[in-house]
Amino acid sequence: MVDDNDSKPEETKPAKKKQRSFWRELPILILVALVLSFLLQTFIARVYLIPSESMEPTLHGCAGCTGDRIVVEKVGYHFGNPRPGDVVVFLGPDSWNGEYKSIRSTNTVVRGLQNVGSVFGVVPPDENDLVKRVIATGGQKVECCDAQGRVLVDGKPLDEPYIVNDFPFVPGTQTCTTPVKSGRCFGPVTVPKGNLWMMGDNRNNSADSRYHVGDERQGTVPIDNVIGKARFIILPPSRMGGISSPHIQSN
Repeated sequence: MVDDNDSKPEETKPAKKKQRSFWRELPILILVALVLSFLLQTFIARVYLIPSESMEPTLHGCAGCTGDRIVVEKVGYHFGNPRPGDVVVFLGPDSWNGEYKSIRSTNTVVRGLQNVGSVFGVVPPDENDLVKRVIATGGQKVECCDAQGRVLVDGKPLDEPYIVNDFPFVPGTQTCTTPVKSGRCFGPVTVPKGNLWMMGDNRNNSADSRYHVGDERQGTVPIDNVIGKARFIILPPSRMGGISSPHIQSN
């Protein structure tokens, strides 16, 4: 006989996990996003706004228009140095910073918030970051011009298909030997080891190495000042695409 009192114990149901409140998780999610943004923009890549016309038509930054926003990759130059033809973003040496004005607020609290935002990539860094094209590297001699008005590196003319705007150069009328010289003419300059000779693609409107040739580095920029290589235009949508860095020196 079965004792009616010997009933099976009820199966215990697993306790439901207590659901975390969304508002309790939100600060953690924000913190994780900020840390990831910091790591990404410090070590991998960062977005920069083109503020001037010095790299047109490769990069747009004309007055009154929407400047390009570009992705600058930081990893590659840990394994090799910039090469002629590369478009790079770099920190302007002291002699290049004469016209730079701080973008920070004069209000102490606001300025502090801006500095914190800069660490996480929300606010641009308060430094003179510039974008130009590498033309010559350490040990090379750069000058302009040959008989056709081209830049020479170690006596060989460069192939620069990206140049649209340049100073006039008219053989027999306005060259580097005529009474009225062409605005293209400079050099020769031997680039110090560990430095780079930089020029904008918009040759008649770029305060590049030519403009600073009288400083202690003859206008060159230390490789250590290079932040990274400009890879892509991401805004505006109509200009999205890769940034050309052709080999410009003949072998």
